[in-house]
Amino acid sequence: MSRQLAKYAKDEYQDYVIYKALAAMETDLRRKQVLEKLSQKEYEHYLFWRSLCGYEPAGPPKVKKILLTLLRRLMGVIFVVKLLELHERSVIKWYKQLYSGLSHKDREILSHIIEEEESHERALLDQIEESAINYIGFIALGLSDAIIEITGVHAGFLGATNMTLIAGVAGLTVGFAASISMAAASYLQARQTRVFNPLKAAAITGVTYMVTVIFLALPYFVTRETAVAFTASLLVSILMISAFTFYGGVVRDMPLKREITIGIVLTLGTAGATFLFGEWIAGITNIRALIGG
Repeated sequence: MSRQLAKYAKDEYQDYVIYKALAAMETDLRRKQVLEKLSQKEYEHYLFWRSLCGYEPAGPPKVKKILLTLLRRLMGVIFVVKLLELHERSVIKWYKQLYSGLSHKDREILSHIIEEEESHERALLDQIEESAINYIGFIALGLSDAIIEITGVHAGFLGATNMTLIAGVAGLTVGFAASISMAAASYLQARQTRVFNPLKAAAITGVTYMVTVIFLALPYFVTRETAVAFTASLLVSILMISAFTFYGGVVRDMPLKREITIGIVLTLGTAGATFLFGEWIAGITNIRALIGG
């Protein structure tokens, strides 16, 4: 029990240090104040657990602090803060199990901590605004559409021609045209909502789409082995959609496993169906003989 209490104290202390570091990095005054409040709350929680087990930190969590501050620069402050709170919410059930074994005074303090974890801190988090999060839908549009569509193009041409170079070139060509089309669609959509900057929305969608296309096409230019290229491209698509779904799930409080599973199933289903369609086209047109594949 003492070891478990020390773990809670350590977790709260680490979160306090990380929130403090995030606040120090922040230039936006509103976000800075929210992060400072969260840091103070975590320190108060740490003091409670320390009073029960006597835990004293050996020093600041250097590795964890560096990793999360780096993530803040790459993914934004909301992602890091919600990632921390995701862990906090996972231990609340353990906090509740300790409740009956505490004194009346400690039970009152623990009830207050649980209430803060479940509602007060959520209210503070809702005060943080980050423009990148507002455009996450356009990133999702470019990424998911590119993965499903271009994976299908690669699989279809691979099935029809059995040549990785043709499949790769087809993916890039279709992807370039589709990225322009998707950017135009996002521009028109943003103009209708009057909430987003149309040019910014178009740029985010188009660039996301084209970057995804390039990553998916790379294996087809690296190897001539169709199975290797196809498998590598599929793995890249699964990795990309899983990573983005995890990011979106964290910042929007969505069920991660379900969303990732849906994305993977759609990708694999599209690839399988279009590969078989390409094989069927090859069979009825004899295209492989015409191109020497």
